[in-house]
Amino acid sequence: MSLRFTDENFHSAWKELDEPQLDGGWELFTETMGVQIHRLLDKETGLYEYKVFGVLATCSAELCADVYMDLTYRKHWDKYAKELYEKDFDGETAIYWEVKYPFPLSNRDYVYVRERRDLDVNGRKIWVILARSSPETACPEKSGVLRVNDYKQSVALESDGANGTRVFMNYFDNPGGMIPKWVINWAAKSGVPGFLTDMQKACSNYKNYLQSTGA
Repeated sequence: MSLRFTDENFHSAWKELDEPQLDGGWELFTETMGVQIHRLLDKETGLYEYKVFGVLATCSAELCADVYMDLTYRKHWDKYAKELYEKDFDGETAIYWEVKYPFPLSNRDYVYVRERRDLDVNGRKIWVILARSSPETACPEKSGVLRVNDYKQSVALESDGANGTRVFMNYFDNPGGMIPKWVINWAAKSGVPGFLTDMQKACSNYKNYLQSTGA
């Protein structure tokens, strides 16, 4: 079943590796550990959309893509993932993801679709993964957990010419509820670089994980 991502969606994602699109109000939010995070105010919600540019120095782009796609493995290394699985909801395959939030905030959950394409662009190998919320999917909400119905993410990965990976990530979500600004700022300033650090560790441990599971 088509996940409703277009060729242009994929093209737009990988082009940011060459030409970051930061006109129209994007501002540099923070730069840390070799990662630049830019943000754009969404006037309708008062929330920010983010673009992330960085390098994962110790893992290949293909390995990064494989680790990113492996939902079962992510539950081993992402301490915020309470539940994460892909299943069929009334004929539509989607992913369910419950994210732990710090006390006293309610956890959030997502129901989303995604697609990965391994591209050859004039001899360049680029891996692109797109995801977006799927509120039309027939997945009932859980008591005590807030459903996020406005979520999108794109990731483009390419070799840095050595042993690492150039990364572009674009994401937006509207977590709903009354969330203090400090939590949102923490998530962007600390959460994203922290996620990339954890991702790098996960890549280095992936081979051992596969061997331990017999995969």
